[in-house]
Amino acid sequence: MSLFIQKIYKLGKNELFPICRSITGNGVRKTLKIIKRHFSQLRIYEIQSGTKVFDWNIPAEWNVKDAYVIDKYNNKIINFKKNNLHLVGYSTPINKVLKKKELFKHIHTLPKQQKAIPYITSYYKKYWGFCISHLEKKLFEKKYKKNDNFRIVIKSNLKKNGSLTYGEIVIPGKSKKEIFISTNICHPSMANNELSGPMVSMCLIKYFQNYKNLEKTLRFIFIPETIGSLTYLSKNFKHLKKNVIGGYTLTCIGDEKQYSCMLTKYGNTVSDLAILDAFKKLNIKYKKYSFLKRGSDERQYNSPGIDLPIASIFKMKYGEYKEYHTSLDDFKLVTIKGITQGFKVSKTAIEILLKKIIPINNFLCEPHMSKRDLYPTLSGKYEHNYSISSRNLMNFLQYADGKNDLLSISKLIKLKYNETVKIYNLLVKHKLIN
Repeated sequence: MSLFIQKIYKLGKNELFPICRSITGNGVRKTLKIIKRHFSQLRIYEIQSGTKVFDWNIPAEWNVKDAYVIDKYNNKIINFKKNNLHLVGYSTPINKVLKKKELFKHIHTLPKQQKAIPYITSYYKKYWGFCISHLEKKLFEKKYKKNDNFRIVIKSNLKKNGSLTYGEIVIPGKSKKEIFISTNICHPSMANNELSGPMVSMCLIKYFQNYKNLEKTLRFIFIPETIGSLTYLSKNFKHLKKNVIGGYTLTCIGDEKQYSCMLTKYGNTVSDLAILDAFKKLNIKYKKYSFLKRGSDERQYNSPGIDLPIASIFKMKYGEYKEYHTSLDDFKLVTIKGITQGFKVSKTAIEILLKKIIPINNFLCEPHMSKRDLYPTLSGKYEHNYSISSRNLMNFLQYADGKNDLLSISKLIKLKYNETVKIYNLLVKHKLIN
């Protein structure tokens, strides 16, 4: 795998990093076409702008050809083609002359990180703007006078009849039950916040494609953040609710600085147990973030009524490192070693999920156990003479709700693990659980 990881790292650095992506548009399509070159089974979907997805509507499709600011000396002092972070995402088209004061109302900087270009967007409200380093802004303030004119040009387009684009790869397993892996492809040139998740996902796809005896099906999706997960859920919720037993969002997973995760809303799903087991198995120190600090697509997957058991795996969590959403989030921060580490911990968590046995009761309310000779037919002080007590059988069935693996059930019913396995086998034999 090390050679393939190096290949994907080069792909990310040289081909994917320069692309101007947003939540819709040709940047997303170009990204998915590059991924499809390496994984021909990738299916690409287009969902029309204006489509209602729960309480949201897919916005008009945004594309940009060029954007710049020209000063009185006819110099391009801000140039989108030099760095696509210079343009506020979803900026509306404009071609007009403005005074310095009016231009500066539309320029964004980071006073506390003076060398960094910030990443700013305005997806759902019409706006235009530029982003530069704070040092540049201070130079402009000194160089230009109050009444100096500037030509503002943004060659962008908002297509109401456009679409949102996402990709999906399914690796079939023995079971239709699924492990769900979600990552984002909607940010421009940022390495950790954007490309580390897709790069690690590609490495995982390559690895599990060659995995022998895959117990469960694996589903990988490449989506725009928030509106992409809302769209995907609106189109696939019934299938996901029926089949997904666990999974993860992967983002900010390519640096070398730390390991971290965010568990599901209540922190008690098999996905939570698997990632914590993975850290323990790999002897890794990690930071666990509260779900109250959520900010990516785990928000949608854990929403009331959706309630999918999807946790998140990071190295450094989004919003918690200084390079986040700036031009400093580059391939000096994201390394081959960091991507390898992110791949290893994710792979281990998925492998643990693959091996987990998660029983599901086949009946609503208690099944009729005595007709299966699994419960005494006489009441009173009759002492049931079974090798496994009926009480333990009934306790097992109570917790066989698709949320607990065998180890969790053994702890919940206060029974040794090997005895719990015996109950599991007996209930499977009588077709009481799946």
